[in-house]
Amino acid sequence: MCARRHLNSSIILERFVIFNAFNISVRQKIPAILLSAVSACSLLLAAQAHAFSLDDVTARAKALAAKPYAAPVSNLPPVFSKMQFGDYVKIQPRRETFEWRSERTPFKLAFYHQGMHFNTPVKISEIVGDDVEEVHYDPARFDFGGLSFDSKTTSKLGYAGFRVLYPINRDGKEDEIMSVLGASYFRVIGKGQVYGLSARGLAIDSGMSKPEEFPHFTEFWIERPAPQDKQMVFYALLDSPRATGAYRFVLKPGSDAVLDVQARVFLRGEVDRLGIAPLTSMFLFGPNQQSSKRNFRPAIHDSNGLAIHTGSGEWLWRPLNNPQNVEVSSFQVENPKGFGLLQRGREFGNFEDLKDRYDLRPSAWIEPQGNWGKGVVQLIEIPTADETNDNIVAYWTPAELPRKGVPLKFDYRMHWTMDEPALLKNDVGWVRQTFHTDGELTQANLIRHNDGTMAMLVDFEGPVLAKLPSDAPVRPQVSVSDNAELVDTQLQPNPAIGGWRLTLRIKVKDASHPVEMRAALVDGQRALTETWSYQLSPRSNVQRAF
Repeated sequence: MCARRHLNSSIILERFVIFNAFNISVRQKIPAILLSAVSACSLLLAAQAHAFSLDDVTARAKALAAKPYAAPVSNLPPVFSKMQFGDYVKIQPRRETFEWRSERTPFKLAFYHQGMHFNTPVKISEIVGDDVEEVHYDPARFDFGGLSFDSKTTSKLGYAGFRVLYPINRDGKEDEIMSVLGASYFRVIGKGQVYGLSARGLAIDSGMSKPEEFPHFTEFWIERPAPQDKQMVFYALLDSPRATGAYRFVLKPGSDAVLDVQARVFLRGEVDRLGIAPLTSMFLFGPNQQSSKRNFRPAIHDSNGLAIHTGSGEWLWRPLNNPQNVEVSSFQVENPKGFGLLQRGREFGNFEDLKDRYDLRPSAWIEPQGNWGKGVVQLIEIPTADETNDNIVAYWTPAELPRKGVPLKFDYRMHWTMDEPALLKNDVGWVRQTFHTDGELTQANLIRHNDGTMAMLVDFEGPVLAKLPSDAPVRPQVSVSDNAELVDTQLQPNPAIGGWRLTLRIKVKDASHPVEMRAALVDGQRALTETWSYQLSPRSNVQRAF
């Protein structure tokens, strides 16, 4: 019975010392067989008194950080290591073998098989009360989709990750609501959503000239939910050459999925750029950066902007780009109230894609718990020629890193939502969409004429704007960087959305350098909207096709 539990040695030692502190004369009066029974019960009570917690994983992470990094070694036979993606996705879990299939809990677990670059197993254990037991690999859990291989080659393989299923859309239907697979990546969806952007446990040196380091979740402990539970709790141990970490996750399904995260990170080596609560997404093209090829889709992206709620209360919106070169933007923020990669303007007509349903892909919003101190929210935009590559990364990086052995502690709540306006709580108006086009003037003969400028059109909307009286003194606050000249600014009501349209015409001085622009609407000294912050990336002589 006790063999399933990894006992806490410090508690056992304490119990042992107390037990041996008994008066020797008393011990002499107790029969040896009874002493043995009492000793066994003491050890059992010690085990039962200590439920598995984040402290256990934190102790593991701290001890691991004090040792040299040991890279995991692939155990895959060639038939699995050389597998193409089309064959890998044929390997599916058998529904009748889902973990907790015989339990009354609405949650179920399914596992990912090893294959391709998922070439090292992760250890997965189940927590039931005070018992912890490994869920051992069993090839009978999988339908291999007709793949031909020697079954003996799979006998010593393992799981690459896991999926969480829950009846989110309809009672009795087991919908996949979370996927944990590869490095420290995971994805979550709520009711009516489809997978889009991903999150990670940690990012190290993203977007730098040297290779990025990808920490891995190497071990998981998952609590079996009770029948009445509406949430699932699991823990993860993270390891990489320069960092280790302990994580506690609480998954709460719903119309918007919520994931509470507690992270404890230890550095075992020098890190130049540490990313906390990293998000990874894809932006190929949209109204602010149109495709140069014919495409019936007006836009292809999992997210179209970075939103930030600063500690001072300001809201920022940075539309995403698919740049010519890697671009890194930093937003200095002390004690951020939130940040995330959002999918705004999710009407189906904005995408027209029946297969990939970009209109149903959620936004991910990070809500820090407690004060995170000084630091920056960084946005990394990477060139991509197609939608198969994630090319957008956003995360928080602290201004100072602790010394070796001292944990970084970050707690946050993640919202996976399709109700982006609710994040602003109607406090301010927001940017509905951004258009990038050639500047034009209407001539006396009413024919439009391109005047050599570049134009940005920004639509602002929201209840705070819709409720304004018709004579409200709304005006724009606009600034552009030194590499551009602001030729004209026009602001006009947009009755189609109950908001306003701001049009900027600018002349770029040097197309090989970026241009930064900012704009917001104000009523006197009162900010009516978030601040639109846009970077016009440097142009290239190479024609891009996407």
